Amino acid sequence: MCLQTPWVSERFRPMEKSQLDLEMTRKMFVYVSKRMLDSKDFLTGLDRAIGDSDHGIGMARGFEAVCTELENQSYDSVGKILCNIGTTLMMSIGGAAGAVFGTMFRGSASNLLAEHKFTSRVLSRMLLDGLEAVKSRGGAKVGDKTMVDALEPAAVKGKDLADVPLSQALTLVAEEARKGMERTKEMLATVGKAKTLGERALGHPDPGSASTYLILKYMMEFTTASETRANK
Repeated sequence: MCLQTPWVSERFRPMEKSQLDLEMTRKMFVYVSKRMLDSKDFLTGLDRAIGDSDHGIGMARGFEAVCTELENQSYDSVGKILCNIGTTLMMSIGGAAGAVFGTMFRGSASNLLAEHKFTSRVLSRMLLDGLEAVKSRGGAKVGDKTMVDALEPAAVKGKDLADVPLSQALTLVAEEARKGMERTKEMLATVGKAKTLGERALGHPDPGSASTYLILKYMMEFTTASETRANK
């Protein structure tokens, strides 16, 4: 069973040539899962303001299940890792969050089934395909105050970063996701409970966009720490 642990205690193995092999990719998403568990109360607080107060609880439940899956499986491609994450999130979170985050990961997997390294180019493909899958499923667009407001600017930024070091690419796409999340504070919601709040939802970020940003931020933390060790 995966437990919440201080992220600073995580042990990293150095990256090679700004890429993660399959084992390090698996460890990266274990790390992300544990950090999402740490973020439960933060995300619950965001959802309490404009939703049902269950987003943080659901995401923690989902990523706890993901962590358990990843720690007990081996994989032969990046796509298989992403597909397993998506399926596990769908099965364990339930509701809208399970559907959209599960769709994001599962949608990002299909073109990465032959990839054995996680690189900036793979990151770009993951974000673009994940975005397309989410938009196709729910029809959300930028400005609707959803996870798309963080995911789309990150995906657009990632297209220009396919040849830069992975930690640099993740730093930049995570920052675009953060700015997208911040912009949702000034948006009226068009879906979910927040839609009924009208202008009372102003000033509050969308919890789904916050989760999207955090996932990318935690990926960046892992790769930056690994790359730093590789350069020593």
